[in-house]
Amino acid sequence: MTLKLTVIGTRGIPDVQGGVETHCQNLYPEIQKDSQGDVCVIARSPYVNYRRGEYKGVRLKTLWAPKSRKFEAIVHSTLAALSTLFDGSKIVHVHAVGPGLVVPLLRLLGKRVVFTHHGPDYDRQKWGKLAKIMLQLGEKWAVKCAHEVIVISHVINDIIKTKHQRHDAHIIHNGVQLPPLPTQEQLDTTLSNFGLKRGQYIIAVARFVEEKGLHDLIAAYEKTDCKVPLVLVGDADHPDEYSERLKKMATDNPNVIPTGFLRGEKLHSLFSQAGLFVLPSYHEGLPIALLEAMSWSLPVVVSDIPANLEPGLAAGCYFPTGDVEALADKLRAWQGAETVDYSHLLPKYHWPDIASDTLQVYQRATRKSS
Repeated sequence: MTLKLTVIGTRGIPDVQGGVETHCQNLYPEIQKDSQGDVCVIARSPYVNYRRGEYKGVRLKTLWAPKSRKFEAIVHSTLAALSTLFDGSKIVHVHAVGPGLVVPLLRLLGKRVVFTHHGPDYDRQKWGKLAKIMLQLGEKWAVKCAHEVIVISHVINDIIKTKHQRHDAHIIHNGVQLPPLPTQEQLDTTLSNFGLKRGQYIIAVARFVEEKGLHDLIAAYEKTDCKVPLVLVGDADHPDEYSERLKKMATDNPNVIPTGFLRGEKLHSLFSQAGLFVLPSYHEGLPIALLEAMSWSLPVVVSDIPANLEPGLAAGCYFPTGDVEALADKLRAWQGAETVDYSHLLPKYHWPDIASDTLQVYQRATRKSS
């Protein structure tokens, strides 16, 4: 089949903070390479510095979006959906339940629609009652109206079976594809800039939003009297009371190092050389940061939410979600930088295989009757 694909629902690629963004950045170059078709990712204007561009063969186009947590996704997704009337696309791939609100519109426009459910975003603490209702509606419309549905975990598949009686979704996981390790000079420079030593710091890589549980991590860290630094890599997309409070918690402790959002060799240098990775989330789809930590062979400590249980880590890696004392015990028990072999768990998170499976979903979508 000749692929003519438009992608909406992501803030943009490349190197834009967020799980959906990392997913798209890895998936669509593989799709483009395998299909030799025409793949276009539509980005949101506040997050990228281009109007049009290209990334590893994938066309990039930017449409305006308000820098508003409440309205950004739906306004941009509606504009993006309407723009597909003029781009010649046969298939539109929609990511996440907020943008899922436009799936019925895309059907009315005659598009073949594939929807990827990255997680029940309405469970996130940041949303008010009306926003939660709209996100739940987005999930319902997208799951019921899309020609094909992809879920990134068995947990999400169970949700849409139970809530929406959709029993034919395709389970295609998030993936991980690590770049080459930075040079020794790059590693030394980055570690030196942050005053760190290889294997002698704890790292968390996450957006500064409440559901990531970083406030629990700082509280647990302070209970332990740890001598090694705690490094927080990330920032807030939309600064708010929580993110400002979290930054104050971090800056009040001289052993906590908030780096801000990092990309490229600085991120890879800090991530790869850490001694321990911690993800204390209350909500996830299937966290790419955890998969990346596993690929770097880091010891990990994560909350026991279903999405974190999905990779099948050893029982000792988990602590009860929100239990600060239990997390502190895990930090105290960490004995230093020993690598862990996750090779038996990682094969199903291989991006070329994920792209191949996704292309098969596109083929199914084109064969379905309207």
